[in-house]
Amino acid sequence: MQFSESWLRSFVNPDKISTDALSHRLTMAGLEVEEVGPVAPPFDKIVVARVLSTERHPDADRLNVCTVDAGTGETLQIVCGAPNVKAGILVPCALVGAELPPAEAGGEPFRIKVGKLRGVESHGMLCSARELKLSEDHGGLLILPEDAPVGENIRKYLDLDDQVFVIKLTPNKADCLSIHGVAREVAALTGAPLNVPAMPPVPVLLDDKLPVRVSAPDLCGRFSGRIIRGVNARAATPAWMVQRLERSGQRSISALVDISNYVMLELGRPSHVFDLHKIHGGLDVRWGRKGEQLKLLNGNTIEIDETVGVIADDKEIESLAGIMGGDSTAVTLDTTDIYLEAAFWWPEAIQGRARRYNFSTDAAHRFERGVDYATTVEHIERITALILDICGGKAGPVDDHIVNLPERKPVSMRVARAERVLGIELAPAEIADVFQRLGLSFTREQGADGEVFVVTPPSYRFDIEIEEDLIEEVARIYGFERIPARPPVAQSEMRPTDEARRSAHALRHATAARDYQEVINFAFVEEKWERDFAGNDNPIRLLNPIASQLAVMRSSLIGGLVDKVRYNLNRKAARVRLFETGRVFLRDANVADGGLTVAGYQQPLRLAGIACGPALEEQWGVPTRAVDFFDVKGDVESLLHPRSARFEPVAHPALHPGRAARVLIDGKEAGVIGELHPRWLQAYELPQAPVVFELDLQALRETGLPSYAEISKFPAAVRDLAVVVKQSIRVQDMLDTMRQALDKQGAGRYVQSLVLFDEFRPKAASTAIGADEKSLAFRLTLQDTGATLQDETVDSAVRCMVDSLAAAFDARLRG
Repeated sequence: MQFSESWLRSFVNPDKISTDALSHRLTMAGLEVEEVGPVAPPFDKIVVARVLSTERHPDADRLNVCTVDAGTGETLQIVCGAPNVKAGILVPCALVGAELPPAEAGGEPFRIKVGKLRGVESHGMLCSARELKLSEDHGGLLILPEDAPVGENIRKYLDLDDQVFVIKLTPNKADCLSIHGVAREVAALTGAPLNVPAMPPVPVLLDDKLPVRVSAPDLCGRFSGRIIRGVNARAATPAWMVQRLERSGQRSISALVDISNYVMLELGRPSHVFDLHKIHGGLDVRWGRKGEQLKLLNGNTIEIDETVGVIADDKEIESLAGIMGGDSTAVTLDTTDIYLEAAFWWPEAIQGRARRYNFSTDAAHRFERGVDYATTVEHIERITALILDICGGKAGPVDDHIVNLPERKPVSMRVARAERVLGIELAPAEIADVFQRLGLSFTREQGADGEVFVVTPPSYRFDIEIEEDLIEEVARIYGFERIPARPPVAQSEMRPTDEARRSAHALRHATAARDYQEVINFAFVEEKWERDFAGNDNPIRLLNPIASQLAVMRSSLIGGLVDKVRYNLNRKAARVRLFETGRVFLRDANVADGGLTVAGYQQPLRLAGIACGPALEEQWGVPTRAVDFFDVKGDVESLLHPRSARFEPVAHPALHPGRAARVLIDGKEAGVIGELHPRWLQAYELPQAPVVFELDLQALRETGLPSYAEISKFPAAVRDLAVVVKQSIRVQDMLDTMRQALDKQGAGRYVQSLVLFDEFRPKAASTAIGADEKSLAFRLTLQDTGATLQDETVDSAVRCMVDSLAAAFDARLRG
């Protein structure tokens, strides 16, 4: 919301309150003033001057030698190159010694001196609006009205010391989307009287009415209009109105359009002016129909459906209800008869409609938040009075259709509740004073908790619905700065910590220590990612996505990580290692509503990582190689420490078949790890396959309690075992078989470790190893805490392992 201070003070002018103090008052009342600045930069010695005569410059075709009366007591000779200079006009004149604003920001001011232009002396300069930094118009001199007093300082005449306020309004403060609304707040804050323009009925000189039917009461609650004939659409908009519009960020278009925009800014009432002769028959306010089209005032042609409100005549659609008028009935400079409309549109019927067509309008911005439904007739009278005064004409009677207005239910506020929320003592008289200053009608009652104020919200306050809304009003007008800052009063208590669990923050640090960089992605993703990386053809859809491509909730973190890897690779990053912790969203009918849950949806936390490029930064000590499955598997095992995981083959839509595994902790699946599927390398234009993992965060957090284990003082026995098996046999199955055999024999309690340390696959068949076989070497470490293990015990354990492998996998000792 942008407006000039002088316009605001014409409604309410609190004495002895400066611009800065007024800005602070508004901000502290919840109307945040983002910016306050002068309407023009500093300059002086520029006055109103009249051009008495002009002659062509003797040595330049585009220059004129002008005789100018600047109110100095003598005429001045000024050379001017503006195309619109002529005798008799009033323009700004910079006298000798004046300093004009610099042409560019940070530049030096332009000083006016006596100079010669092509041999002719010039004692000053006639100015355009651009040279005074009043606008970007540089097509000619700034022509002033005929009543401008010659010799008066231009800053005083144009009120260039005025300030422009830019206010950032929260969505609930629709009542302040006008000068009148802001003035109401200032009057309530300062006690200054509020001066609202009089809106008496204009003389009705016509009997004409346009037939109107409201077919959609859930779209339009009230529709008011009148016919005005004989207007002069070519009439000039008054300078004072143009000035106020421009200082509010509006461009002057034509008198009829300017008046409609002016009243919208003044009173918060969007209205529309139809060319009466372009309306076929009467008007019907209804919902649109599928297949209909409308060409808007902005030149766009849009498709209409049943969810969009329209104003139609007997032939076609004329306007997009509450949003923008149609091109077919737009007023032009040749318009003589008009139909003026002001309506109350239900906010729910306007919300989101303009954004659906990728544009926004001032009217939609106001109607979707709520516009006063009780004053359509008064505002019609205000607009009519301005039209008759500026454009002339004769007005017909106001045709007011009231079909479905909101019922404003009283809202109760307990004094005791307000005191608890605000943390201060409030006298009922203070609360009554606040409501009176805000113009809220109320009654006082006695309730179980003490005195209760029952407030009936006015027609322009759509934000007052519950008790907390009234408490907010009390706090705003009472003054947030008057509410003392008090520390919370609570009993200090040392809470126990869970030693068996670690925090998500500690896990993030541990992942970063493994050389991964943290990223944060949106929880809503592209639908294509869900199909590709999660195999999810029925994702959870958003009702109102912030962007068309971010339309579903993620069920996996992999898609966002792949996208960020691609982003970095496209910018020549050779090595990328990223991780993210965040929620995923899954359908689960067993989830009930709760403080942190939504019925029907599970929202588990996960930790996911991705590595692409060299395993290590390029260096002289280690040959460069690409990161592989086992590098990232080591990272995952490090994150799981002190718990150990089991890795089993898995089929996953995002991962390479045969190069992917699910992660099991205590027999429960805790995530997946693997190389990205080759089809996604091509689809997402990745030069090499990254390795990804995605783990359940809660499973990672569980570490278990530390347990004491005695350290043996006796030497360990180490044996290496090399066996030959078929290449299709999994090592994990062999390890499980050997451990089971050792446990069964009773040697399991001595096993400190059993690991694979070598694998050999021949390039061609040999006498020792077949072409479809492989050699695996295992290292067994045995140790007892009570005594040195005897060779017989160790050899028995090795034989037990060999026998179990031979029986289960047809394995044989190598060599």
